[in-house]
Amino acid sequence: MTSPLFTPFQLGALSLANRIVIPPMCQYSAQNGEVGDWHLMHLGNLSHSGAGLLIAEATAVVPEGRISPACPGLWNEATEAAWARVIRAIRAYSPMPLAVQLAHAGRKASTRRPWEGHGRVAPEDGGWQTVAPSPLAYSADYPQPREMMPEELAALPGQFAQAAQRAARAGFDAIEIHAAHGYLLHQFLSPLSNQRRDGYGGSLENRLRLTLEVFAAVRAAFPAQRPVGIRLSATDWVEGGWDLDQTEILTRELAARGCAFFHISTGGLSPLQQIHPEPGYQLPFARRIKAATGIPTIGVGLITAARQAEGVIQAQDADLVAIGRAMLYNPRWPWHAAAELGAQISAPPQFWRSNPANVRPFRQD
Repeated sequence: MTSPLFTPFQLGALSLANRIVIPPMCQYSAQNGEVGDWHLMHLGNLSHSGAGLLIAEATAVVPEGRISPACPGLWNEATEAAWARVIRAIRAYSPMPLAVQLAHAGRKASTRRPWEGHGRVAPEDGGWQTVAPSPLAYSADYPQPREMMPEELAALPGQFAQAAQRAARAGFDAIEIHAAHGYLLHQFLSPLSNQRRDGYGGSLENRLRLTLEVFAAVRAAFPAQRPVGIRLSATDWVEGGWDLDQTEILTRELAARGCAFFHISTGGLSPLQQIHPEPGYQLPFARRIKAATGIPTIGVGLITAARQAEGVIQAQDADLVAIGRAMLYNPRWPWHAAAELGAQISAPPQFWRSNPANVRPFRQD
């Protein structure tokens, strides 16, 4: 019997060989927003993993939208050309579909790389003034943001749209909009970070507005046959914050506007969050959104084992399974999962001789 994890899946017009997704994982290794040799090696390596879809890391639509000074962007010809170079190299040797996560970090921007310690990077050290819905810092060691002006809000959908056009020219097959983990769009969604008194704050309808405007702009700017989805935090894990009921309302609105997939995570907006992580702890949120909208859903949450991922698909908790940190630790995770589950995947012929004794996970097309 065919392994459910290794059955093909259709994401709009994009055909995926199986249900395994490599989610965006920040590398903090760009220069002036331009990806380089590190990304060529890193993403090139993952492109031979046998996963169904590879989503490149959070890529800022404007320089001040980067999480750190070492994060990539898609805001000018140089950043576009850098991504195009990486994609051309991958395309020469791998047919794996490639997506990019377009993002703006808002009040969580201008920070140090994780291995350099958390906290702000001052302007004199290469940082910048951050912006947010309201002048509320994420925490004491993060930059104090400036409230975004009306003209900045009016410009933001166009900035996302221009990045989407650059993504299309560079060769990406799909786009994921980042509205999770406490970054700018999530900041507008949550009443904990959005205390505006204009048309972008207060009521749920107002707090949804910017995300819906950004999605509409990206969908209109990206080729119609290529899918556009979104990553959402389904809850802040804080009393009085963004929650699953509000997420369901947002996803219904996005579905009506042509959203191709929902990548459902949680948290990241507040250091007060009360999370008790355990394997699969975020899957109930994905299941709820999948049932409410009928739109393909990517499930995440400490999924590390092949049979655990298989169970997600069998239980219909999600249509696709994101394997993140486990994939960094073991970039051949799908190979091993295929061997364990009796499935087969495509791999370059240079690797076919690596089959273990009595196991044949590679499909020799």
